[in-house]
Amino acid sequence: MFKFEKLDVWQKAIDFADLVYSKSKPFPSNKRFGLTNQMRRAAVSVSSNIAEGSSRFSDTNFARFVEIATGSLFEVVSEATVAKRQGFLSKESFVVIYKAAEEQGRMLSGLRRTLVGN
Repeated sequence: MFKFEKLDVWQKAIDFADLVYSKSKPFPSNKRFGLTNQMRRAAVSVSSNIAEGSSRFSDTNFARFVEIATGSLFEVVSEATVAKRQGFLSKESFVVIYKAAEEQGRMLSGLRRTLVGN
């Protein structure tokens, strides 16, 4: 087992990506290479950056990847907002994604604070 696989924040990030994939399945097929793809890539990027950052030799470098993961998380929220406004994502699905993003954001923030000491 790799170090990152033991992290609750990484496991939740995988759950978050699964959630975004499932909620974006009903998007129109003509959005598959636009908004759908972008939203899914950003969601996967959260766990990917946690994993990559955990391989760094300093906590400062790991913290930088956690910041990038947080940026990807915020990107998903922005894209979900557009999807909701365009009628691709129901209000209920948006709320589910948003709440999961809030939880993930708190976890990422906590990890970053642990790594940088403030």
